Amino acid sequence: MVLLTPVSTGEDVRALLPALAAALDGSGPPILPYAADAPPPVHPDLDLTPGDHTALVVATSGSTGTPKLVTLPAAAVLASVAATDAALGGPGQWLLAIPAHHIGGLLVVARSLLAGTALTVMDRSDGFTPQAFADAVERMPPGDHPAYVSLVPTQVARLLADPRGTHALARFDAILVGGVGTPPSLRDTAAAAGVRLVATYGMTETSGGCVYDGMALPDTEIHIDNDRHVVLGGPTIASGYLGDPGLTADHFHTDADGTQWFRTDDLGALDDSGRLTISGRADDLVNTGGVKVAPGPVEDALVRFVPGVGDAVVVGVPDPTWGQLVAAAVTITPGSPTPTLADVRARLRDALPPAALPRVVRVVGELPWRGPGKPDRAALREILAREVREAREANDA
Repeated sequence: MVLLTPVSTGEDVRALLPALAAALDGSGPPILPYAADAPPPVHPDLDLTPGDHTALVVATSGSTGTPKLVTLPAAAVLASVAATDAALGGPGQWLLAIPAHHIGGLLVVARSLLAGTALTVMDRSDGFTPQAFADAVERMPPGDHPAYVSLVPTQVARLLADPRGTHALARFDAILVGGVGTPPSLRDTAAAAGVRLVATYGMTETSGGCVYDGMALPDTEIHIDNDRHVVLGGPTIASGYLGDPGLTADHFHTDADGTQWFRTDDLGALDDSGRLTISGRADDLVNTGGVKVAPGPVEDALVRFVPGVGDAVVVGVPDPTWGQLVAAAVTITPGSPTPTLADVRARLRDALPPAALPRVVRVVGELPWRGPGKPDRAALREILAREVREAREANDA
């Protein structure tokens, strides 16, 4: 039995606490949280894996858009909370500023619950704004506990662009930033403002972030397989996907010593110190002229080296000559000039190999998102492919 648990925004999210506490200590059934303003998720009426003591069933679509239900044992959630506490220097009080039905928000609630500290909830009824964030920070109770919050890079950028938002960020001892990669330029801006960002890497299948600033948290293990996929292991790993044994077998396995491993769809590398670098997802690679280009380094270069670019997402669009073109959708900070394709390629020429230089650049008012910090690459690919196709047809007319 899985308890469908609607999760509201604002202070109503506190209604989640009793069900979460019961799921974690085993006195209640596992819960499947979902947004209260959305239809309940459809899930198979199947028994959970016997003996895994599932506490949470969390819906995730990853980057594919195909819904999956991840089963997280109570032990995995507890191990994740303990690892975060150890990495940050101890438990603290948390501000919830992201949706609590996603793993990042659920862990904020769980950390606060297990620490016994007051959970402050940001009012997101009108979306995420610097004013609402600052108002929530001002409501946080004073105390001896350090203060923490989890955000995504676009939220941090929005706060750093606002004086009151920047002042509110400085209230925190650490700000966990996840969802997508944190641009170096954003980290530089934050550091200059006295704001401590901790870049996190993880996913629902790993009970949230298990790698902080490139280094594995306590008890987490990392290796890179022969296809350059990142494989993560340790006590925070999920038991699998509910109702999908085939997909579970494709991504999860257990060593002879009992270590649970999860093979991600991310491509990465480890340096000599064990620091992990993510280059992108295997299914996001752009095959242009026979060369495979990872979007991550191109997106990072666009933000770092092209003046005025705030966010960037790179996808491949079909092309009869090259197979795919490297296409970028970018947002521009207010007051900045709109870069031309020639200008972008010139500025990136020393930072990227020739095949990775964008052949299409489109400025958009706002990037489409699928969830906290996750760009909707499929939607962008469709939009940019249509624009390229229409431009080609117009030239041929």
